[in-house]
Amino acid sequence: MIRTYKKARPQQCRALVTGGSGGIGAAICQALADMGLAVIVHANQHIERAQQIATNICTTGGLASSVQFDLSDDQATATAMARLLEHDAINVVVHNSGTHDDAPMAGMSALQWQHVIEVNLNGFYRAVQPTLMGMARLRWGRVIAISSVSARIGNRGQTNYAAAKAGLHGSIMSLSREMGGRGITANVIAPGLIDTSMTAHANLDAMLQLIPAGRLGTPVEVAALAAFLCSDSAAYINGQVIGIDGGLAPG
Repeated sequence: MIRTYKKARPQQCRALVTGGSGGIGAAICQALADMGLAVIVHANQHIERAQQIATNICTTGGLASSVQFDLSDDQATATAMARLLEHDAINVVVHNSGTHDDAPMAGMSALQWQHVIEVNLNGFYRAVQPTLMGMARLRWGRVIAISSVSARIGNRGQTNYAAAKAGLHGSIMSLSREMGGRGITANVIAPGLIDTSMTAHANLDAMLQLIPAGRLGTPVEVAALAAFLCSDSAAYINGQVIGIDGGLAPG
């Protein structure tokens, strides 16, 4: 029997954006709020930024709140997630939190390796796993992991970062198979060089020579892709790694 039934997004829909206080995260929060989702803006340290983003969304007629917890801390994240899920499901999770601590692997400490893995990869599990049963009950959900072009082509000094982000690719592909029959999609967005504070002090002339598009991407462009993947129109896009890098890592 061929299934053709597609369920629409629930009317009351909540979205958690980890790392929502950063440049890309803030743009994603705004884009999801513009779609009518109630956005939970997560911050690890800079809660004042998350609060300001939530306030800006509410001022323009959207729904948003802020939350602070450390994704590298098992217990802190479990407690925060239990509180967030106490009364309502979270239908959308965008795992945008990430950190890097670059060094050639020959000189990389175990702490550098472990911390990057904890936030980027283990943080994905801690934020997403508690939400899945609620999505399954509603038979609608969206999981998006924000990865990096580094996971696709590598980058000097980033063996820890590339490993963590590439781990998200495998996790998402497996999750898409586990939950796809319940109306839940799971996809990866792999940005290239995006115009944020992280690239503000980079050698742009050298970087731009590597990008066929000849420019940096913008947070709004990443957010537009995230919003589309969260829409009902994207219900058949599942288990994909989608690059948004100006052609830096084609194929």
